[in-house]
Amino acid sequence: MSELANKKCVPCEDKTGKLESNKSTELLEELDKWKIIEDTHIEKTLQFVDFAAALAFINKVGEIAQKENHHPDIYLFSWNKVKFTLSTHSIKGLSENDFILAAKIDELAR
Repeated sequence: MSELANKKCVPCEDKTGKLESNKSTELLEELDKWKIIEDTHIEKTLQFVDFAAALAFINKVGEIAQKENHHPDIYLFSWNKVKFTLSTHSIKGLSENDFILAAKIDELAR
């Protein structure tokens, strides 16, 4: 399990501040095939064998997101593909929480 996946998300506020671009890039290197989009969010698309498998994975991610109190935007499309988008809305950008949850999604996908 990655170091990020072992961490817990912590509540963010406006005063927390967004991650610097170089820190986001550094954390991205610990993830599997996630992309930074406009320094505001990260995203990844996974493909599954069928609709049921995609939906089951979404539900597992939902359980993790509830425990972490950090929730991704989830888009199920083309019957077997799921795009996850992570951003910290309260700071209108990226926080370490986004990378922690992404690492937990990666672990689940393995």
